[in-house]
Amino acid sequence: MKNVLFESWDGICKIIFTTVSAYFLVFILLRVSGKRTLAKMNAFDFIVTIALGSILGSVILNKSIPLLEGFCAIAVLIFLQFCITFISVRNKSFNNFVSSCPTILFYNGEILYPILKKERITLGDIQKSIREAGFSSFSFVESIVLESNGDITVISKNESRNQNAMSDVKNIKF
Repeated sequence: MKNVLFESWDGICKIIFTTVSAYFLVFILLRVSGKRTLAKMNAFDFIVTIALGSILGSVILNKSIPLLEGFCAIAVLIFLQFCITFISVRNKSFNNFVSSCPTILFYNGEILYPILKKERITLGDIQKSIREAGFSSFSFVESIVLESNGDITVISKNESRNQNAMSDVKNIKF
């Protein structure tokens, strides 16, 4: 039971030094890797973020992990994420493999219940997204799309004249 609150000043100094060093390293690596690293996340980005947090926490609090090894692990993860996004931007089939396609949930007055069920979206989620977009009724809405990052986008009938933005949406036919 002893040493629950305090073990030594050496341990506290190591944690302070490691935390400050790790903070600045992650800051520099994120700046170098670009804005995409901090953008809204797809599944791969989410995994990298969780792994970065886990490594960072382990390096800061685990005395048996040297600072340089933790920095190396963080740098490798950010480099891998950079490579994945670099390839994704240049190769559409690879991008489709890494991130999901947007999916239509409501189109032309019809709620697509089988797709709602498959995507685990409730009617309440759809109604909430309509209200958040400033509409009081489905009658003002042309389509509702579940984006690849999980956001729900509502497109009004007034905005739907140009369908270019809908070309990558799954289960929609013009």
